[in-house]
Amino acid sequence: MNLGVFVNPRKPDVADAFGRVCAAFEKRGWTVTLDEEGGAVVGRPGVKRFWEGADLVISIGGDGTFLETLHRMGGAPVPVAGVNIGHLGFLTACQDEDVEQLAEVVTGGLHLQVERSMLRVRMREEGGKEHEFLALNEVVLMRGETGRLVSLEAKVDGEILNEYRADGLIVATPTGSTAYSLAAGGPLVGPRAEVMVMTPICPHTLSGRALVIGDDSVVELSPSGDSPEPILFTVDGRDILRVAPDSVVVVDKAPNPLRVVRLPGHSFYETLRKKLSWSGGGL
Repeated sequence: MNLGVFVNPRKPDVADAFGRVCAAFEKRGWTVTLDEEGGAVVGRPGVKRFWEGADLVISIGGDGTFLETLHRMGGAPVPVAGVNIGHLGFLTACQDEDVEQLAEVVTGGLHLQVERSMLRVRMREEGGKEHEFLALNEVVLMRGETGRLVSLEAKVDGEILNEYRADGLIVATPTGSTAYSLAAGGPLVGPRAEVMVMTPICPHTLSGRALVIGDDSVVELSPSGDSPEPILFTVDGRDILRVAPDSVVVVDKAPNPLRVVRLPGHSFYETLRKKLSWSGGGL
């Protein structure tokens, strides 16, 4: 069995965490391939395409590292497990002290693979270049350097939904509902719900509210004609680009979901209770 590993080189104690992952899997017969940058930190050879030929990829860091791992992989159909260093994350499978259990259940085939839907995003930047991205959390169109509100026209399945005057607009997956969308006032959504969430950022009207739509919808976002302000585009908090004034950003469900490895007994709802300090009992 082959294991690809991506580590966050800026995380403290990442070398120790990688050592535990490596030891846990290698003693069970796995071959470990590390990413190039991580290899320079932990003093071990690494390769750029660490996921190629892997039966499993492990991301060592936090939720941000997990997202970076996915973007490096570019949609490769390999299941991913996150090993968290530090604060509890929504995306990671376990804390770094649980890697022995992770290696044991993965090797024995007892782990859970949870499918998480992703977004396919197509846009044209100011320079005219066409782009296509995959997003696990969200795509955001937001105000640029001036700090002024932007005007965005939103269509769903070809029908005009609204013209938003706001700091921006988020289109999020159920997974992304716990990230930027939540901070902007959007709802929490269970990861298996077949929906997308559209959340305006600081809308200039009291009627501006988040909207939940089916994930079989096609969302089109474009700058309104009377909005001269620069509009920035970002996917999962990275790839910041300027949107061309006449560009249409098209968002729909990606054809293939991400397979996320979870340990038995670990769930989204357990993480939700811990992250939000919810009580498990009565009043």
